[in-house]
Amino acid sequence: MASPAYNLARYDFVSIRLTVLCAQTGSLTTAARHCNLVLPAASRRLKELEAAMGCQLFERHSRGLTMTAAGRVFLRRGLALLQEMDALATELADLQVGVARHVQLFAGTAAINQFLPPLMAKYSALHPEVQIDLEEQVSEQVVLALREGRADVGIFVEGPNTDGLDVLDFRRDELVLILPQDHDLMAQKVVSFAQTLDESWISLNPGAALLHQQQSAAMAAGRPFKLRMQVRSFDAVGHMVVSGLGIAMLPKQAALPIVRAMKLGWRPLTDAWAHRCLKVAIRKEADSVVTEFRDFLHAPSQNAKAHCSTKK
Repeated sequence: MASPAYNLARYDFVSIRLTVLCAQTGSLTTAARHCNLVLPAASRRLKELEAAMGCQLFERHSRGLTMTAAGRVFLRRGLALLQEMDALATELADLQVGVARHVQLFAGTAAINQFLPPLMAKYSALHPEVQIDLEEQVSEQVVLALREGRADVGIFVEGPNTDGLDVLDFRRDELVLILPQDHDLMAQKVVSFAQTLDESWISLNPGAALLHQQQSAAMAAGRPFKLRMQVRSFDAVGHMVVSGLGIAMLPKQAALPIVRAMKLGWRPLTDAWAHRCLKVAIRKEADSVVTEFRDFLHAPSQNAKAHCSTKK
C-alpha cells in the first residue's frame, strides 16, 4: 500500500510544536503563549494544520481542547519529530566543541546498575570526540530499539530473540533473594526459588528479563507467581521490601549496596537460572565507530571476573 502524498510545504515546526502543546495542556491560549504567538495566529495555524492533515485533531469546547483519536496519534508522532529536531540541534552544536559522533546506547537496569558507569567514563576519556547517549529500557525494548534503528548498541539479559543481530557476551551476574532481616527464610544459608512461591513478590515492570525469569520458573514449578507490585528501579524494589510489602530478587552486585543501606537481608539462590549472561548487540551493518564501542564493552579485560566466559 502506497504512503499518502503530503505537501511538506504546508507543515512547519512552529505549528507542530503548537499542536503538541495544545494536546499536552488542553489549552490553545497556553500553547500560543509558549510559542510566542497571539491567539488568532495560533488558531489559524491549528486550523491550517488540520486542513493539511485532512482530519480533526481536537474537539473544541468552552473548557478548552480535547484530543480526538487523530490528535493522540499526532501527539505521539509530533513529539517524536520535535525530539529528533532537538537531537539534531544538539549534535550540530556538539560539532562546534569537538564531538564528532553520537552513539545511542540502550541498556537494561542490570547493566546500568552493575557495570556501565565506569566503562562509559573510561571510554569517554579515551574518545572525547564520541558522545554516548544512554537510555534505560527493559531487555525486550532494548532488542526492539536495535531492530528499529533507534539504538546503535544494546545491552540486555540473554533471552529475547536476537536473530539478525550481531551479538556477543557482555558480563555475567547472579540473582539473589532480598528480604527483611526477620524473615523466616533468613534462617537458611541458601534458598531455592520454589521455597519462595508462597510469598508475595515485588518485581520489575513488564518486559524486564528478571520478571520473565521469575514467571517462567514459577510455571515450571507448577505454581502461581504471586506478583504484588511492579516498579521500575532497583531502589524502588528495595523500598517496597523494607515496607514489608513482599520479597524480591535482584542482581547481587546491585542488591548488596541496597541491602546495606536499607538494613535488609539477602540469600543466594540454588537455581541455575539465577546465574545470568548479559549480552551486547549491534546491527550487522553497524559502522566502525559503533563496532569499536561494542568491542570495547565486550573486552574481558574491562572486567574479567564478570565476563560470561569466566568460570565460576
